Amino acid sequence: MKNRIAGLLMETGTLYNKERLHGKAYFSELLGSLREIPASVIELLKLSRTQLEFFATIQKRLVKGLRADAGLRERVQRLQSIRGVGEIMALTWALEIGEVQRFPSIADAVSYCGLTSAQRNSAGQEHRGPISKQRNKHLQTILIEAAKLAPRYNPQLAAVHEGELKRGHRNQATLAVARKLVAYLMAVDKSGKPFQVRASAGEEVSKDEQPVG
Repeated sequence: MKNRIAGLLMETGTLYNKERLHGKAYFSELLGSLREIPASVIELLKLSRTQLEFFATIQKRLVKGLRADAGLRERVQRLQSIRGVGEIMALTWALEIGEVQRFPSIADAVSYCGLTSAQRNSAGQEHRGPISKQRNKHLQTILIEAAKLAPRYNPQLAAVHEGELKRGHRNQATLAVARKLVAYLMAVDKSGKPFQVRASAGEEVSKDEQPVG
């Protein structure tokens, strides 16, 4: 809905503040200022805004209901101790992974999340294929989206991202961060304790958990 609203405004050549566009007061003010826009476009903008608010309301109700579960709430709070992991990322992980002990290794969890890709060697060079389609699509989507933002808040993930970028692999950089997120999430979930910064190496790990990755 957000993309549709922005697209409609761009098609009509309407100038708007990108950062404020989806704020309720600003959007209402913007609609009131449109003078040379066809009435049909105005109606589409209003409809899109209504649907956006509806989805936001449903999400708030869902999250509120999930917070009522004490066990889930505590698990989500622990997962959020990883810098760059928000409530929705943590909730999605907890609900989709279920019992984390069913994954014997990080590699198994990474594969389940659809973050693995086929590798082949040619003329001494390693080439990666597209990421797996045999996956939990919900986790795959949200982990990739989270990986695009997490490096802004987490120095360790920023280093992972920067390392791949230096090799010229922008998409692989996002995937590398997503895989590292899975490792961090697994460490917290299996130990049942929050992440903390280990002074000796500056690496974030869960208490009583070995460094991951």
